[in-house]
Amino acid sequence: MEPNVEDALKDLAERIVSCRRCMRLRTHCERVAQDKKKAYRDWTYWGKPLPGFGDAYARLLIIGLAPAAHGGNRTGRMFTGNGSGDWLIRALYEAGYANQPLSLRKDDGLRLNSAYVTATVRCAPPGNKPSMEEVENCTPYLKEELQLLNKVNLVLTLGRVAFETYLAHVPEGLAAPRPAFKHGALYRISEKTSLLMASYHPSRLNTQTGRLTWNSWTHIFTEARKLHSCKPGFLK
Repeated sequence: MEPNVEDALKDLAERIVSCRRCMRLRTHCERVAQDKKKAYRDWTYWGKPLPGFGDAYARLLIIGLAPAAHGGNRTGRMFTGNGSGDWLIRALYEAGYANQPLSLRKDDGLRLNSAYVTATVRCAPPGNKPSMEEVENCTPYLKEELQLLNKVNLVLTLGRVAFETYLAHVPEGLAAPRPAFKHGALYRISEKTSLLMASYHPSRLNTQTGRLTWNSWTHIFTEARKLHSCKPGFLK
């Protein structure tokens, strides 16, 4: 990978943080950051768009939906400070992609090895439901990450929106038959693109109803580790 990828990702992160393309989302995030949740009244909320984070030389790219209002929008890092983050980081740790099992705050020392985490939308949307226009407004950032993270050979999409958004912008185009969203499904879209794996999102809607079990969730990352040729990193 080019030696300036880290700098390019930092530049992209700065542009994302200052983005104001979607006023509905910016108004919502800023209002949440001001009103706060009672349990976090002593926090100074981040309240801004969130860039991706992780290893610039990642083999595994994870694409989620959007930051949580009192998770990433509070802590300043995706999948940090909420239930979905607890599930993701614990699974990454157990599979050897993370140096610690918890993601509590932006400065908690979490490091990812050969994994990078991003999202289709960079601001917390009301009701966790971004509009199609808001998804499209954020898509250029995802496309830029796909270009910069050119060591990636496995893309893991969390939820249908992330799956469909990635398919709509596959760098080499999409050939028939169109891949269908199904938990654990694995696709080789072309010889020039990364493998694509689909998973349910580790939201409370899925984890508390049993739609997504811990075993079926961690199986995704066990398979991911087998599928790409990166060194184990933090594996114990």
